[in-house]
Amino acid sequence: MSTEIVSALVVFALVASMTPGPNNLMLLASGVNFGFRRTIPHLLGILIGFAVLLTAVGLGVGALVERFPALHLALKVVGGAYLLYLAWKIAASRALHEESTGRGPLTFTEAALFQWVNPKAWMMGLAAMAAYTDPEHYSLTLAIVVGVFFLVTIPSTTIWAGFGSALKDWLDHPVRLKWFNIAMAVALVASLWPMLK
Repeated sequence: MSTEIVSALVVFALVASMTPGPNNLMLLASGVNFGFRRTIPHLLGILIGFAVLLTAVGLGVGALVERFPALHLALKVVGGAYLLYLAWKIAASRALHEESTGRGPLTFTEAALFQWVNPKAWMMGLAAMAAYTDPEHYSLTLAIVVGVFFLVTIPSTTIWAGFGSALKDWLDHPVRLKWFNIAMAVALVASLWPMLK
């Protein structure tokens, strides 16, 4: 893989991982509601879960999903329903650290499994594999794509969770927190729009 292609891949991965989407919006909301430290398992789940999804897409799962429209539709429906559920949970949150209600940040496993129904993760994975892998050196270029996305996703997810944590003190006011959580829930639902096309 040439330096120019790797550079283009890094730019693509940066743009894809830094822009708002379900993962980043949930990290922002988790940082606000639970703090950075308690959001770390969620963040790590995204990193590992997306790397596994990206590898699976590169090894043929992506082609399977594209070949069978019913499977693609099922992923969209399940992913959309789960995003709506998460949006409802975020919108309903009214206090920081809601241990008493049983709510908490996503666990490592929940965040990792969420990647399989995250429409943005699938779109990024399919686009990256189509654009940046070389059939003549497929294993090597697949590993490079996964590695670049993994390395680029570390700072982007950390920034989103950190920004949420930085807003925590300002949002430690019930009315501001209520409207922030509602705004995050609306943004999460709005992130479904590309999936509906």
